[in-house]
This record gives sequence, structure tokens and C-alpha cells, in this order.
Amino acid sequence: MNPPTLQGMLGQPRGSAAAAPKADRDAGLVEQLRRQESGAAEALVAAYGDRAYRLAIRITGNEQDAEEVVQDALWTAARKIDTFKGESAFGSWLYRIAANAAYQKLRARQSKRHEVPWADLSPSFDEQGHHVEPVGDWSARVEEPALQTELRTVLTTAINDLPGDYRTAFVLHDVEGLSNPEIAETLNISLAAVKSRVHRSRLFLRQRLSKYLTAA
Repeated sequence: MNPPTLQGMLGQPRGSAAAAPKADRDAGLVEQLRRQESGAAEALVAAYGDRAYRLAIRITGNEQDAEEVVQDALWTAARKIDTFKGESAFGSWLYRIAANAAYQKLRARQSKRHEVPWADLSPSFDEQGHHVEPVGDWSARVEEPALQTELRTVLTTAINDLPGDYRTAFVLHDVEGLSNPEIAETLNISLAAVKSRVHRSRLFLRQRLSKYLTAA
């Protein structure tokens, strides 16, 4: 059985940066940036600053890091606007820049401290690939109103406990709604790696929620 919808438990809708196209405004914004008009930077911040910050905080889990990511991403987008060829929505292009910046920031921070190995976090399997500790069916309980706030806290903590590589892939796919090819391009990894990281992250989160609900 597939895990319950994590987006709903987080209280955040799933959708990629291109889910609500703003072609007309973005076309004007792109032209402003290309011409290096005086108000272009402010217009870029107004249009995408908040969205980039929400993505950055979900990946980094740190407000200061998220703020630095937004600054770096928006500056990079403005400086490299000539590399935007219009093959995708401008918002999607900028979103991938922000996602990559957040990913690099997270990796740099985690490299400076001891990170819990994935083997210590992931579910255990036997030689046939079955769970050593089967995860119970608790899907009905996630709809209980009294548990919603607690579940969001537990889920957020569990996401933050994921190793950076897995957390980033999971957030981009299951929370932000990016496709596997978009994630592979953004993180410079293979499609197989994206699928593996998302799948194993789901298993870990499902196990963590199962333990919480079993004890509740």
C-alpha cells in the first residue's frame, strides 16, 4: 500500500514551480533582467523571493542557510539570465537554481559535522528484500484531527533526520512536485539515484510515523 499523502500532513499543497504559469509577467521580468534595468532585481525578489525561501528552508532546515540560499540563487539567476533559453518556464528554471543552491548548502553544512549513516536510519531487510520489522497499516489514523498537528511535527523532524542527499530528493519530488528528470538535472545525479533516494526516504518516514502511531 502506498503511504498516505505527506503533503497534506505537512499542511502544504504539492506543486512544481510551473504549476501556475505566469508567462506574461515572467516574460516582462526576463526582459528587465536581460536589459539590466534598475528595478529588475527588486521585481525578481518580489516575484520569487518567498517561494525560493520556502523551498530552501524545507531542504536546509535552517533559517540562516535558507536566507543565504535565496540571495545566492536570485543573484545567480540575474547574473546568468542569458543562459535562460525559454525551454522551460522561467519559474521552473529559477526553482532548479534555488534547489541546487540549497542542496549544496546542506551538503557543505553536513560535511562539517557528524552525519548519521543511512544504514542506521533505513528500514532493515532480509535476504529476500522483505522488511525485518514490518510496518503496520496506520493509514486510517492520520485522518484523526487530534493527531494532525503532532503528525506534522513528527514528520518534519523525520524529514530533517534524513541524510541530505535523500532529504533533498524527497522534498523536491514528494513535497514540491518536481519530476524525476527535473530532479536528476538539478542535483546532477542519475534517474535511478533519484528513484532510489525518494523510495528509501518514503520507507524511512513511513517507519518513523508507524512507530509514533503505534506508541500513541
